[in-house]
Amino acid sequence: MKARFLSTVLFLLIFSALNAQPKYEFRGTWVATVVNIDWPTKPGLNSETQKKEAIQIIETQKDLGMNAIILQIRPAADAFYASHLEPWSRYLSGSQGTAPDPYYDPLNFWIEECHKRGMELHAWLNPYRVAQNAEDPLAATHIAFQHPEWILKYGNKLYFDPGIPEVRTFIAKVVSDIVRRYDLDAIHMDDYFYPYPLAEPFPDTTSFFMYNRGFKPEHLADWRRENVDITIKMLNDSIKSTKPWVKFGISPFGVWRNIADDPNGSETTAGATNYDHLYADIVKWQKEGWIDYCLPQLYWFIGHPAADFEVLVNWWKKHTYGRSMYIGLAPYRIDAESQTPEWRDPAQVPTQIRLLRSTPGMDGEAFYSSKHFNRDLLGFQDSLKTDLFRKPALVPPMPWLDNTPPQPISELKKRGRKFSWDTKEASKELDKAWQYVIYLNELDEAFDPGSAKFIYAIQKGKEIKLERINKKRKEYEVRISVLDRLNNESVISIPVQIKL
Repeated sequence: MKARFLSTVLFLLIFSALNAQPKYEFRGTWVATVVNIDWPTKPGLNSETQKKEAIQIIETQKDLGMNAIILQIRPAADAFYASHLEPWSRYLSGSQGTAPDPYYDPLNFWIEECHKRGMELHAWLNPYRVAQNAEDPLAATHIAFQHPEWILKYGNKLYFDPGIPEVRTFIAKVVSDIVRRYDLDAIHMDDYFYPYPLAEPFPDTTSFFMYNRGFKPEHLADWRRENVDITIKMLNDSIKSTKPWVKFGISPFGVWRNIADDPNGSETTAGATNYDHLYADIVKWQKEGWIDYCLPQLYWFIGHPAADFEVLVNWWKKHTYGRSMYIGLAPYRIDAESQTPEWRDPAQVPTQIRLLRSTPGMDGEAFYSSKHFNRDLLGFQDSLKTDLFRKPALVPPMPWLDNTPPQPISELKKRGRKFSWDTKEASKELDKAWQYVIYLNELDEAFDPGSAKFIYAIQKGKEIKLERINKKRKEYEVRISVLDRLNNESVISIPVQIKL
């Protein structure tokens, strides 16, 4: 009986630890615009309808507990923002080069709406894709007409040739322009560098001949990898020289290399890998500090025979190199009618989240993609709202970018259930107050600033009215702290008591 009791206690302690919500956790959702996957639902919608759809997505994700939106703003050398370098996207109007009508700037709109709700906006770009369909007409102003030598057809798509130095310079110019003009929080790229291989070889023979930098033909793969390396370093340098607080993140395919090809690879048998097929040496970029976060797409279930989710989590945790590591999850696979039993199991993705929380080095997750939260996910939305994401979380700080906390609030004022405060003005962007954390604890309960349990709200405004909690009112303590742009936290204020 005693042994059974101890076993039960141990289980409850472990269960409690696994379910404890971290104070810092990246919680993002991808919003794909290519071929109107998520937003807008179809091309040609008027601007007000586009805005309404955007707000519905943002509010749904906020209600689920997310703290970041990853919005695809350049799916194919086009723009979901005002650009003098590239044409408006066909996925907005139906015709590439046609501005929204009535005019508005979608990227600016998304940034403002996310920031109002205390969410980050990560601008997602595809670096090399020019056209999803080679038959689609390009706008007359498209760079492809000015530099047709930059463009390659592969399969039925068009791509920039990564081997041409001017292409890399152009991509860096596009990114620098976005970062300079928009108040976004991060630049984000996914797994599409060199395209996934087809039966035909990638047609970069000419650029290799002209710009091989001394690589021999038998080392073509190494040359391609270095082309992407150069792009990534150029982009990071460009971002940081423009706005040092803007993050740079990559969301690679979930397998770097299989162990059969490299003793440092993962115990997987994936048919394609970042290193060997997409020429993206993500591990090198982590080691060199060229990116701020890595977000591998682990869209497999726990126990998958070729690419086991748990095996890959344990592999990626060894390759953080002092940078943030988030994991991409696949609610789009959840389906009561799925042919795969694991995706019919409502516990699959919640178990993955708990596994990430129990794994050192894992800082959060992102979900592909937003539209799937509008359908039946076997109760997953309720699991987020009532359990896993019941408490809000802060996006983890990045001390290599900035680790100086902002100034604390001045006096915390109370009037009934309403609290207000003020902050000192700061001249530097990184020192400015960005958000505020409101903490609440019962008077006789020991306050732990490191616990998400005591977070009442995270918000932009400098006042809050607390809701009544009990019919029979209790004494509580209220504290406020200041967050800067990178979620460095100030000293927490002295507590003020209130009955709720």
